[in-house]
Amino acid sequence: MDVRRRQTKTPQSVKIATAEPPMKPHNHPLPKASDVLPLPLYLINGLFFTMFFSVMYFLLTRWREKIRNSIPLHVVTLSELAALVSLLASIIYLIGFFGVDFVQSVIYRSNEDAWDVEEEENEKFIIEEDSRMGASPATTLGCAVPVVPIVPAQPTKVPVTENPAPIITPQSSEEDEQIVNSVVEGKTPSYSLESKLGDCKRAASIRREALQRITGKSLEGLPLEGFDYESILGQCCEMPVGYVQIPVGIAGPLLLNGTKYMVPMGTTEGCLVASTNRGCKAIYASGGATCTLFKDGMTRAPAVRFGTAKRAAELKFYLENPLNHETLSVIFNKSSRFARLQGIQCAMAGKNLYIRFTCSTGDAMGMNMVSKGVQNVLDYLENDFPDMDVIGISGNFCSDKKPAAVNWIEGRGKSVVCEAIIKEEIVTKVLKTNVTALVELNMLKNLTGSAIAGALGGFNAHASNIVSAVYIATGQDPAQNIESSHCITMMEAVNDGKDLHISVTMPSIEVGTVGGGTQLASQSACLNLLGVKGASKELAGANARLLATIVAGSVLAGELSLMSAIAAGQLVKSHMKYNRSSKDVTKISS
Repeated sequence: MDVRRRQTKTPQSVKIATAEPPMKPHNHPLPKASDVLPLPLYLINGLFFTMFFSVMYFLLTRWREKIRNSIPLHVVTLSELAALVSLLASIIYLIGFFGVDFVQSVIYRSNEDAWDVEEEENEKFIIEEDSRMGASPATTLGCAVPVVPIVPAQPTKVPVTENPAPIITPQSSEEDEQIVNSVVEGKTPSYSLESKLGDCKRAASIRREALQRITGKSLEGLPLEGFDYESILGQCCEMPVGYVQIPVGIAGPLLLNGTKYMVPMGTTEGCLVASTNRGCKAIYASGGATCTLFKDGMTRAPAVRFGTAKRAAELKFYLENPLNHETLSVIFNKSSRFARLQGIQCAMAGKNLYIRFTCSTGDAMGMNMVSKGVQNVLDYLENDFPDMDVIGISGNFCSDKKPAAVNWIEGRGKSVVCEAIIKEEIVTKVLKTNVTALVELNMLKNLTGSAIAGALGGFNAHASNIVSAVYIATGQDPAQNIESSHCITMMEAVNDGKDLHISVTMPSIEVGTVGGGTQLASQSACLNLLGVKGASKELAGANARLLATIVAGSVLAGELSLMSAIAAGQLVKSHMKYNRSSKDVTKISS
């Protein structure tokens, strides 16, 4: 029995070969992509790709500059308008040939690359057309049949995480790697590495690597090798990860009290050493400078409180009574074989009393020494003044690392005055100015100008520049540059107005040649250059006092040279020559 099946309809989208005659081709051929320009297709593609990336680079660069300069983006120049038209034409062509998705992916990548132009300035865009299209050139170029665009894979966006990617440097041993991981995970305190490992260099290396992994920031450029980490343990720096390099220049010879000194200066300010060196030259050519130290005493001032102001006044009378000085000196001097109590000055504020102890400290700067002596006296006073409440071992009446009138008036550390007479011909030939101009400038700038500014101990041109540089080179406490730079510079015409008398008075130079950073190798070498390394074997405190006079003499040279440069109108010119980097900072990546 014949069974007839119902004929199923074929969808129109699926074409089945039949015996029907083939359809006649159109009279007009299909348009080609190469019809845009009478050029081969690969040249046209290259032309539009080049135009597209060039215009995108130009526009994004211009927009970045506008954003930095706060220029609205809708303000368009003629060149930017032409670039926009070219960009539109290239996008239309690329969409017609490759498809929308492909163009979107290209724009996405070019947008990322263009904004990173400062870091990848020398990299070129590499267009891998075949890999994006997924076909060989033979199947895509020069074909008359319309090419069905293949949708490329969308670029994957990297998720932004709050924690930076760790920077991992392989350690020399598996044990070190385990310790680094322990520090990163917080199981081992970073500060305990030296005591646990017994190797300061190894502890610094492990701490450094852990820091890089925790922060995701590289410490490349911060040296680790070439430093004695044992020498700073327990006295100079805790938890080290490296050391900072500061160049040291030499100014001199400085002829001071008949002796020549080559002064080391640690600084990153161009022109400073050169200027100080010129001042040294002028002083040397004029016969040298004379320096006198007229006071030497470090201070510490604890703050104590009583129930009434009357009781505070009673302690003040007791401490300032000359009859009690010998007893208090014996108690104070037990703290050190170099500490010698010189005097006690008290200041009251209601029922609070501030007691300023002054003592000599040998060749040490002496802060720790005087603090121990003060503690001995406070312990002794509790016997007669049991109601005394010690608020703090330091009540800021000292005053340490802060500008204070008490240091400017009473002095702290070494009080020094340094002077020189500069001959007229030296002022003219070496300093390129004249005596009258210098005297007038000093009066209007260092004296009157500083007074108008309300300066406290700042009646000078740049004493702190020289003090800081010498302090860094010789291992002093850089923070004490604040009171150590208290200075008044005086200038006066002498010898019938022909020559210049210049002086600097510095009441609170705080220096030492033993302890702290003075024992480090580099700083010790600079002290040795000056002939003041370590403690004096002849007279206690002689090296520290000599260093204070050298600091004052160096300040004298720096003041003389800078004031001359300002008087002669050479300040800007010299700084443009010696204090300007030759590098193009716009090409340095952030």
